[in-house]
Amino acid sequence: MIYAKLFIQMIVVAICIYFVSGRLMGTQIKFTKRILSVVLSVSLTSFVYWYSYLRYTDYLNESMVTAVTNASTLIWIASMLLITMLLYLFFELFSPLELDERGNRHTSQKFFLNRLRNQWRQQKRLRQVVQIGLTNGFTRALKYARHRENDRQLAIAFREILEQSGGIFIKFGQVLSTRKELFSEAFIEELGSLQQNVKPLTEEQVKEILQESLPYSLESVFSYFDMKPIAAASIGQVHKAILRRNNEEVVVKLLRPDVKDIMRDDLNILVDFADWVCSKSTWAESLGFRELAIGFANGLREEVNFDIEVRNTIQITNALVESPYKVKIPRVYTEFSNKCIIVSEFVHGQSVAVGDALFYELEIDRREFARTVLYSFMEQMLVSGIFHADPHPGNIFIDKKEGLPILLDFGAVGRLAAPQQEGMKLLLLGIRQNDASILYDGVMLLIEDVDHAERDDIEQALGQILLKISYVDRVPTEQLIQSLFEVVRDYELTFYPSVGLALRSLITLDGTLRIIKPDFDIFVEGKEYTKKYIESILKKPFKEPGATKDFIEDELTMIIPTLRKIPSRIDRLVQRVESGKIILHHDIFSDRKNADFVTQLFSRFVLLFVGITFGIISAALLAIAQFVYEAYAVYLNTAAYVGLFLCAILLVRLSIQAIRDMKRSNN
Repeated sequence: MIYAKLFIQMIVVAICIYFVSGRLMGTQIKFTKRILSVVLSVSLTSFVYWYSYLRYTDYLNESMVTAVTNASTLIWIASMLLITMLLYLFFELFSPLELDERGNRHTSQKFFLNRLRNQWRQQKRLRQVVQIGLTNGFTRALKYARHRENDRQLAIAFREILEQSGGIFIKFGQVLSTRKELFSEAFIEELGSLQQNVKPLTEEQVKEILQESLPYSLESVFSYFDMKPIAAASIGQVHKAILRRNNEEVVVKLLRPDVKDIMRDDLNILVDFADWVCSKSTWAESLGFRELAIGFANGLREEVNFDIEVRNTIQITNALVESPYKVKIPRVYTEFSNKCIIVSEFVHGQSVAVGDALFYELEIDRREFARTVLYSFMEQMLVSGIFHADPHPGNIFIDKKEGLPILLDFGAVGRLAAPQQEGMKLLLLGIRQNDASILYDGVMLLIEDVDHAERDDIEQALGQILLKISYVDRVPTEQLIQSLFEVVRDYELTFYPSVGLALRSLITLDGTLRIIKPDFDIFVEGKEYTKKYIESILKKPFKEPGATKDFIEDELTMIIPTLRKIPSRIDRLVQRVESGKIILHHDIFSDRKNADFVTQLFSRFVLLFVGITFGIISAALLAIAQFVYEAYAVYLNTAAYVGLFLCAILLVRLSIQAIRDMKRSNN
């Protein structure tokens, strides 16, 4: 009975420590960390307290009042509270970080032991990747990355690391091989040689996926299903089948069952590897290597969710319904498709990369075919705002029946908001008219940090770019876009991610169109599209008077209520000016972010100052008490120890907040 009473008392003390420590440490305290900190602290301090003091006393027979008012009990409880906060500080400091769905890093919400196991597994895999890098001399090559003659050595070392690491790393290298605006030719060649040998799924695995994913049985949906895939990749594989209800040929794309497990481990490790590379090389850091890894992770997360690909396909199909530039997009059977499977129309055609015979057989004008593809992509970017972001030759086919372009694989899709669409239009118009000021206005709509832009200097740099592409037979698309990236980077600005994706897709599209027609100039033809687009805008009120009338009515409906309020607002403004009630004021605190930062910094400084003051005063009182032999010396010692305790509490809280701030800034 006595031990049960003692156990209950310990539980009550632990609960009090739990709530008090939470209040002292601030908000957003993780539950598992608090529980673990309290349990360890109570266990450790109780054992020390019992071993050093209680076992020599008759504590079991003491009254509750005597036990609570005992000085040793107060010291025990204070020590418990302080150690709880110190343990939480330890757990916060070494808390593992993982990527969220946006590619940022956040503290895991899983149970601590599970996080510890996952962290150990990931660290083991990361050590393996880093060891591969050291074995291939990657860090040695990084030291000489600034010298162009060492590009080949660095590229080979980098390619061998990705190749030997396998899985996601090979696919990452394949994606980087398309980034010609960032990497030298040596890197593009080496990374372009990466090949991923993917073992096809077994027939049993295919049947299991179909059974779990299809809303009906395999036999009721398909009258024929070829278990041998026509294509296999790291994310999924494609089979040919025939629908039972209409005997239409379809392709069935299946998600590999192990993809999500691979992503769970290797995507976080890839970002950690990118961090390691950036820590070893300013070249990699300035290149934005970590951001490349995070962008790849974001894109891959979308690719492994087939619901997103289905939605992308439907959106672009609907956006191009009334387009004068006819391209074919395979129909998706949404009733049979979900996040693990896509059933779509089977298209009879060939890739433009191997379509020479088909161009000749169907007597297709290659230039007109390339124009149709280009103008369709221009319309996707500049009008609808949603565009195919991976137009490589394998995703553009020739229809064997009608000779139309066929667009495939909408796993990678970009989206441009209205301001960015306007910026892209001005970009093309500036190039068309060879006008640096128009080009500058376009670029300013495409970057994030407009406030830091220096117009005169940037406009001068853009003018130099226009001079480089003047009076040439063909505008070098890759060189032009790479120059734009360099100017933006040199002035410490950043393109919106969707804009960067759009510009890179233009580079890919340029390579594809030159396979169709070797002398095809994407910007010369783009100028023609821009001209037609501007003409259509000017002629639209005359060609579509009804639609124009509706548009004007909608705009007036929104504007008229505001216009009616203007006279009264002007009158009130004049009255305030006359009465002297309006004072124009602008300083650092007019920006909410600046004000919050300064306020937070000042509050932290006050806490730090108070904590240090408590510490200094308490240390002084403790020193004075050593030379006082009167009875009141005990009060000096008590005040000193209380002050030191408060000092420790404040400093621990400030340390926890500092750790959280560092984590947020690293994200």
